[in-house]
Amino acid sequence: METRKVLSALSYFSIMFAGFIFPLIVFFATGDTEVKRHAKSAFLSHLIPLIPVPFIVFAGVTQFTVNDQDIPVYFLAAVVITIILSLIVLIWNIIRGVKVLIQE
Repeated sequence: METRKVLSALSYFSIMFAGFIFPLIVFFATGDTEVKRHAKSAFLSHLIPLIPVPFIVFAGVTQFTVNDQDIPVYFLAAVVITIILSLIVLIWNIIRGVKVLIQE
């Protein structure tokens, strides 16, 4: 198996063990343009679940009253969206890593 395929696939699979650190290290450590492209793509996809974090913080700080009860509606919605987004990104990264490994 080629080193370029392994590094590219590990950049995608690192969402399960090293977050965005591994693709960033691979991006700066390698000179191969294909591996750099995959590392950059993996890095950006690992950052996608961080997009809703400001909304979660805002929703956690502010609470809205619904029928005289404090129900954190926006907070729960933001958490659910973050979980769904994280699962989608995880599945996408696994699929991309497998595709890199099986391509010829």
